[in-house]
Amino acid sequence: MVRIPFGVRQLDTTIDGGAPPGSVVLLSGEAGAGAREFMYTSPLITGLATADPELFDLYYGDLPTAAELPEEVHYISLTASEAQFREEASRAFEAELFETGMEAVEYHDLSTTYFHVSPVPRQWYADRAPSIKDIRTRDDREELLTVLGDLLSDHAANNLVVIDSLTDLITAIGDRADIEWADVTFFLKGLQKAAHDWGGLILTYLNFETISEERNGQLVDAADGTLTFEWASGGSTLARTMVVKQFRGVLSQLESEDIVRFETEFTDAGFDISDVRKIR
Repeated sequence: MVRIPFGVRQLDTTIDGGAPPGSVVLLSGEAGAGAREFMYTSPLITGLATADPELFDLYYGDLPTAAELPEEVHYISLTASEAQFREEASRAFEAELFETGMEAVEYHDLSTTYFHVSPVPRQWYADRAPSIKDIRTRDDREELLTVLGDLLSDHAANNLVVIDSLTDLITAIGDRADIEWADVTFFLKGLQKAAHDWGGLILTYLNFETISEERNGQLVDAADGTLTFEWASGGSTLARTMVVKQFRGVLSQLESEDIVRFETEFTDAGFDISDVRKIR
């Protein structure tokens, strides 16, 4: 069975090349535990394969036998401009890896739509001053979920798409009359259904500390797979760990090998797995 690689070699190798095509994967984690770093690494390393195959071989190596790269890589941010993203993410990666990988990543900035009906001053998120038309339509603009859905419909088929982030979408609920909690779960379930036909790989980030256990469970249930990133205590030290909480078509393989938890690290070459903990 063909798999779409995550861009994290040891993980891809362990699960026969990556995720099944058509998967929606929730990167759910505690703050600083590695979920966001995973979200940055996946599109950059995948983009590197197209932009510079030799550099990809240096940082990733040979693709697993069943792995097949997506046709394109898209990164969607609800709150950050591309310049803001580049400034933040570039600090974490080796310069050549970041700049070359980004050449193959198409960045989509939805921050104007996200902040448009909020009380945030327009000059904070838009380059130009508001026109009379902007002011008149401030409460009539397209719904955020509609804009995001249209973007996915246009770009998700056979591609890797990162949505940054589900946390931002959930945060918007309190300030928007047009988005309710049920809309978020319906959106994720609908996305899962559409992704099955698109055949690509969709990753979205969630800080699970910002929602209740019940709501987190609803989101986990709506996704094909959930990678949970947590801090684990090892005596006097803390370690970043990743658990494959649930993943259709993948989890059974890990259970057959008694793998329960991955110890992770983040270097200037991106997110990586440093060790695998098995059931003792």
